[in-house]
Amino acid sequence: MTDGPYPMLALLGAVTTGVMAGVFCGFSVLVMRGLAKLPAAQGVAAMNAINASAMTPVFMVLFLGSAGLCAGIALVTFLLWPDEGTLPLLLGSALYLVGAFGVTVTANVPRNETLRKLEPGGPEAAAYWSVYVRGWTRWNHVRAVASMAAALVYAVALL
Repeated sequence: MTDGPYPMLALLGAVTTGVMAGVFCGFSVLVMRGLAKLPAAQGVAAMNAINASAMTPVFMVLFLGSAGLCAGIALVTFLLWPDEGTLPLLLGSALYLVGAFGVTVTANVPRNETLRKLEPGGPEAAAYWSVYVRGWTRWNHVRAVASMAAALVYAVALL
């Protein structure tokens, strides 16, 4: 896999998915644990503020850029099909696109939207908060592990 764009794509894939793994892991082991200890009204308000702040250009470029890069790596790999390294490139792409991007779209964002619609001090928010924290965090673990695995697989493609 020394010819063409593959080494650079694998390196970029490893770096971007590795950065996202760090973001997701930090959220799971630090942020969500801290938020879970807050009273429901404070936790809901804080998480809604965090979710709103995640819509910044820096985060969106990193998150969507990683997904675009992984899709591009898969596409280039399919089109040019190198003699070596094909499986790690496709596997790394699939891990991130399904396990991080796909899970975000299908599991985490819908929970965020439900939470956003609730009044932080209301009874619905209080009832939903513990369910939200457990479910959101479980799916965030999946995103962290999938991103870590994608970074590792892309790194293996460089060997």
